[in-house]
Amino acid sequence: MFYRRTAGPAGGPAVLLLHGWVISADLNWWRVYEPLSALGQVVAPDHRGHGRGLRTQQHFSLEAAADDAAGLLRHLGTAPAVVCGYSMGGSIALTLWRRHPELVSGLVLEATSLDWRARRRERVLWKIIGLVELMSRLGASEGFAERVVRDALERSPDLAPWQAWLNGELQRGNSRQFADAGRAMGEFDPSGFAPCIDVPTAVVVTTEDELVSPSKQRALAAAVPGAAVFSLVGNHRACWLEPHRFEAATVAALEWVIARTASPNFSTRATLSLPT
Repeated sequence: MFYRRTAGPAGGPAVLLLHGWVISADLNWWRVYEPLSALGQVVAPDHRGHGRGLRTQQHFSLEAAADDAAGLLRHLGTAPAVVCGYSMGGSIALTLWRRHPELVSGLVLEATSLDWRARRRERVLWKIIGLVELMSRLGASEGFAERVVRDALERSPDLAPWQAWLNGELQRGNSRQFADAGRAMGEFDPSGFAPCIDVPTAVVVTTEDELVSPSKQRALAAAVPGAAVFSLVGNHRACWLEPHRFEAATVAALEWVIARTASPNFSTRATLSLPT
């Protein structure tokens, strides 16, 4: 199992970073590894079928990805951890809390929805997820990666020194697992257990997100008792295109959660909304 690990301050918490769909830990978090390491020991795995992650004949499921993360925390002896997930990584973080609550001391959920397919547009999106696999098998992944990077460079020219690396990193992973992961997200619905979450939780809302509606992100925050809300001005690729805003929102959310994991007086009954 491939993962990044950085040292943190003595006595600091473990921070588990869970990346989004079809990318890798490095693509999601490379902009913020250093500042997050100032808060605690950082562990960032590649999910199965993604990046350099586990290769398996099993179909991808959020449950299996959560179990992988649980096994890693146990192996490293770093539990309980504050778990920070971006997009699909947020869904895996929620699943990790549900299946292994003893390993999770707090949650940060970024660009994550309470449900992924309520709107007609989203239902159509998840129905055509299989095209991801087909395009990759036909050799379209390289061209797709180049188009994504070109678009990113137009929006954020400071990415130019990393263009070749971004192209290569985007082409890692298994197309069948990507398609499975897309379908798994389309079926994910944490509304039944979100009101039972009993650890400090922060929700980072990407306010200009066209893929995951900000209203759905706020609905997730409303469903979790005591969740704090932080705003990140940017779209779903803010982790690339808005590095300073992404860093500020992620650090602020983690600091909020970490402070409350250390407080014996934390109560999920107190609702708080904090802007960045």
